[in-house]
Amino acid sequence: MKFLIDGSGKRIAERRLQADELIAGQLLTPLTSYKLAEPMFGIDNGAFSGMTEQKIAKFTRLLARYHDKRHNCFFVAIPDKVADHKQTLSMWEQYNHLADGYVKAFVAQDGFDGTPKGAGALFIGGSNDFKDSDECADIVKRHVKAGMHVHIGRVNGFDRFIKFHNIGAHTCDGSGISMYDHMLKKLYLLYKKWEA
Repeated sequence: MKFLIDGSGKRIAERRLQADELIAGQLLTPLTSYKLAEPMFGIDNGAFSGMTEQKIAKFTRLLARYHDKRHNCFFVAIPDKVADHKQTLSMWEQYNHLADGYVKAFVAQDGFDGTPKGAGALFIGGSNDFKDSDECADIVKRHVKAGMHVHIGRVNGFDRFIKFHNIGAHTCDGSGISMYDHMLKKLYLLYKKWEA
């Protein structure tokens, strides 16, 4: 499993100097609006603090801006509601068409009972209790086995990283890893020790 870094080209270059083997590319989001600086990337929807019409408009513009590079995009996370599977399903129906042409990721939340038709990737969201549960690990294993790209959101520590790394998730992100030098350094040192 490798990180997608939400940051500028300079920040990603710094992270690559620290732990290049753990970096897969860039995470773009309408919240931070960084320009694409990596060949490979994923697109998040910025819904963690809730969706508004203004956020949907920014998300739509972001998708349009990089539509010609969509073949290098691991996934686009369709707008979701944190910790609410039923509302996320409703939002999927309302918004998934915005990402036509991209690989669409359904964001798994608390109460998850299946991936909707048209999803080509799975993004693990939800509360910490959901994300750290055996149920969530089983969901990830099933989707990896089915050949879907699986991305894990909010990975800022080694325990969560190694758990999903060991069961085959492909990419992850963490705001702390993206923002603070010491967090990736610490995780990378623990990873190299574990790998040995």
